[in-house]
Amino acid sequence: MMDGPTSTTDGTGARITEPSPDAVLVRRTLEEIAPVADKVTSYFYALLFVRDPALRELFPAAMDTQRDRLLKALLTVAERMDDGAFLGTYLGHLGRGHRKYGVEAAHYPAVGEALIGALARYAERSWDAESEAAWVRAYTAISQIMIDAACEDEAKAPAWWQAEVVSHDLRTSDVAVLTLRPDAPYPFLAGQYTTLETPWWPRVWRHYSFASAPRPDGLLTLHVKAVPAGWVSRALVHRARPGDVLRLGPPAGSMTVDHATDTGLLCLGGGTGIAPIRALVEDVAEHGDRRQVDVFYGARSGHDLYDMDTLLRLQKTFPWLAVHPVTGTRGPLPEAVREAGPWTGRDAYLSGPLGMVRQGVDVLRGAGVPTERIRHDFPAELAVVGAGSAEVRSVHGADALDVAVEVVAQ
Repeated sequence: MMDGPTSTTDGTGARITEPSPDAVLVRRTLEEIAPVADKVTSYFYALLFVRDPALRELFPAAMDTQRDRLLKALLTVAERMDDGAFLGTYLGHLGRGHRKYGVEAAHYPAVGEALIGALARYAERSWDAESEAAWVRAYTAISQIMIDAACEDEAKAPAWWQAEVVSHDLRTSDVAVLTLRPDAPYPFLAGQYTTLETPWWPRVWRHYSFASAPRPDGLLTLHVKAVPAGWVSRALVHRARPGDVLRLGPPAGSMTVDHATDTGLLCLGGGTGIAPIRALVEDVAEHGDRRQVDVFYGARSGHDLYDMDTLLRLQKTFPWLAVHPVTGTRGPLPEAVREAGPWTGRDAYLSGPLGMVRQGVDVLRGAGVPTERIRHDFPAELAVVGAGSAEVRSVHGADALDVAVEVVAQ
């Protein structure tokens, strides 16, 4: 087990929580390797595949994106090492999600050995017996949480679902709305997302939010925007057709509505980030809530507000719903929201590119919205912003983080 944090008091008697000894050692290692992160990750994968060539089959053919994720993942783990509740919940989710990649408990030791080997080679100044022991304890604890969660989940749910494309609606030149029919009941909540693999890019999984609340017919709806370097998104927008079969991982995400309260909602959706926002609106309606819901829908131009007609129809149906389109001419979406405030009595939901979400969180906090009332699916990225160089790909309500052992699978 990892050593826990310690508490002391300052001169005024206020309690100060100090990081655990293991957290200090792990962070010291990461600070040293940060300038040579590319070399560390390349060496890690070289060690992993040389020592266990069979693991290469779990990875996509192109490894560029995969290499970028490792340092960001390690930084996030280091930042939250002493937060047992966060790590338990998040790593449990990752362990369950790893089942769709074919990851087994037997794979984790090989990953840990390669990770320790790469760190030992490049953390020349800070690496010693104490550092190695701290990393071994940290990795052992992390991997065990994931393994246990996967074993528990195996008895309750499949590793993945097959889903047939039943309709493909090209809304703009680069945005498509896909309707899918899973081969078995797919349990999810409005505001959650799935991971998706196409037949054209095996072992490359991407995250997409559901654009509707659960339906009686079991169909699922996704909004996909094709991005220039997005292999999966471009295939879904320009290549997928009715009859094609995709694979879905388990649902995830915590950007859901608490129906035990009647607190009003403030929703920010940028681009295809409007997908889970629309699902939340439907969810409120289906539960018969009468709470006020304000939706701010942002895009570069009016043409890019591809789902505006649907939202306006919902607004006419439900008097508690107000829809506010925001295009580039009005400035950034978060600023438009701030000017329309105050929102201190609302639960806020943000979905869209990471930059928009980050700015939106800052604006809402500055406007007096309590942090615990601001919900999005980028908690880890915002916690370590500025800590590393890895680029974060955002796909509306996407799973925010690939923690250290995520490297065995993506």
